Amino acid sequence: MANEDNGMGKGLLVGFLTGAAVGSIIALLFAPKSGKELRTDIKNKSQEFMDDAEGYLSNAKEKATQLINEGKKKSERLVAETKEKVDSLLDEAERILVEAKDKAGTVATAGKEKIEKESERLKSALKAGMDAYKAEKEA
Repeated sequence: MANEDNGMGKGLLVGFLTGAAVGSIIALLFAPKSGKELRTDIKNKSQEFMDDAEGYLSNAKEKATQLINEGKKKSERLVAETKEKVDSLLDEAERILVEAKDKAGTVATAGKEKIEKESERLKSALKAGMDAYKAEKEA
């Protein structure tokens, strides 16, 4: 869309300058003056036309430079913001991973302790059963 606006503005500028030049030439040619005066007027008008064109070109260059600089600043700011967000997301992901490892370690430790308790209880029950069997067999 910006490119379309620039093309339209460029066409408008060229049309304006062309119209101004043609209008100036026609006005000079139809003015009742001698050849020398006419040449002087044409020279002066063409110099004015060139000065105006240079002014428009200078303004266009300044505007383009401003737009380029604004674009650079915006892109640099966008890159910095994106980097900050990525760093923040990476820090959060690392924190979640550490937290998950801690929880997994806690669950594994609790599970191991429970298995050891149950193992001891089963060993005690088995020993009691064997002792009762031996006592019954001897009696």
